[in-house]
Amino acid sequence: MFNQRACGVLVHPTSFPGDFGMGDFGAGAFQFVDFLRDAGQKLWQVLPLGPTGFGDSPYQSFSTFAGNHFLISPDGLREQGFLGYEDLAGAPFFDGRRVDFDGAKEYKLGLFRKAFVTFCKAATAAQNADFAAFCKAEAAWLDDYALFVALKDFYVDAWYDWPVEVARREAVALAAAQKKHAEQIKFNMFLQWEFFRQWGQVKAYANAAGVRIIGDIPIFVAHDSVDVWANPELYQLDEAGQPTAVAGVPPDYFSETGQLWGNPLYDWAAHKKTNYAWWCKRVATTLAMVDIVRIDHFRGFEAYWSVPRGETTAVGGKWIKGPGRGFFVQLKKTLGELPIIAEDLGEITEEVDNLRTDAGLPGMKVLHFAFTPGANSSYLPHNYSDSLTVVYSGTHDNNTSQGWYSEASEAERDYMRRYVNVSGSDVAWDLIRLAISSSAVFAIVPLQDVMNLGAGDRMNKPGEASGWWRFRYTADMLRAEDAERLRYLVELFNR
Repeated sequence: MFNQRACGVLVHPTSFPGDFGMGDFGAGAFQFVDFLRDAGQKLWQVLPLGPTGFGDSPYQSFSTFAGNHFLISPDGLREQGFLGYEDLAGAPFFDGRRVDFDGAKEYKLGLFRKAFVTFCKAATAAQNADFAAFCKAEAAWLDDYALFVALKDFYVDAWYDWPVEVARREAVALAAAQKKHAEQIKFNMFLQWEFFRQWGQVKAYANAAGVRIIGDIPIFVAHDSVDVWANPELYQLDEAGQPTAVAGVPPDYFSETGQLWGNPLYDWAAHKKTNYAWWCKRVATTLAMVDIVRIDHFRGFEAYWSVPRGETTAVGGKWIKGPGRGFFVQLKKTLGELPIIAEDLGEITEEVDNLRTDAGLPGMKVLHFAFTPGANSSYLPHNYSDSLTVVYSGTHDNNTSQGWYSEASEAERDYMRRYVNVSGSDVAWDLIRLAISSSAVFAIVPLQDVMNLGAGDRMNKPGEASGWWRFRYTADMLRAEDAERLRYLVELFNR
């Protein structure tokens, strides 16, 4: 898996062009794969594909197993026979350069309900059989998820504010809820069926083009998620379902007060008693959707930053030991060799490095972090200790390379220019070349850098809860000359 040099592009499906307010699994997805093929790219990295919650962040999902149904393409539903051309003729105008989450969700949900009505009335025998097979195969997570979303629609509030008998999953209350919300539950299952059907087509097309997909697993889950509601014993919660402590990171490159994520923390002792069964299922389910997985915040498996509930910043937290080596031993025992990339950025200790090395996982290097004068940073390519490394110009949390350079200190800019031996007039492509030429086994660059875009097209800024994840491009921005430029570097540096 990690023994052949390759390079690829990072872009989330919400960024694809299209007519419905946000990118999806329609024509834009297949056009992007064609671009990767023409550019000689063998990797495509996405962000988590789960249903998003507050702030539309892919890292705050209602479910670690479900898919974000708003990525379903209405055109794909039309091809299934569930929508007609006339249903798609009245799409409102959407900005092609920014995702309109609210507008897209409202419009798409109306189309989805029309499609569901048609499915219930006129699905073919083959479609009904496929739907039934999907529901049976995925019942272990799908039943809870479909009920959870139905209850959220009904109660509006987070699960821990529902009536206590429902929040605590008392059998009589759940049976009554399943009966009362049966149609909505089936609708939620229909959307998941269609999500996985369409994503399966995109993935098959990518794999046939020689492109492997790198997925993403956030280490933590959202408090208001089916994962916590259905498995409260696996988290550090009080009797009311509230976290006794929450996740975050201490002050770092991104924030002087740290990052207070607010996710509930795992009860790792409870997970260990089950041989980490929930985590093994989580990784296996993700690997059924993608080819390689990046696990976000890997250092949390060695030690995690625990912040007492009620704190307003992450400063008052402390490091607590995580599950360590035993966790990865069990993953390998259950799943075999692990096609996992460890996101080991931030405050990394010798213990974290040893854990990653022992597990045989590549870590990450980000070039934007490399050019502190005099620091001889480990992010500089000449300091990569081995090829078991994945190098990025920047990630979804970084500025674009143009934006980084414009905001960096003159000392950093000078060091970068001298290190790469360039003028700085084409910084995004200078860093792309530096990444691809490095000894790292994989080199990944954000699509914004390929397109030479500035800070206004940044995907996310850690520590700011709203207004992000909206980067989008139009079809004409995916240029043949950029594909040729990437292919040249692929051939030059044997990727």
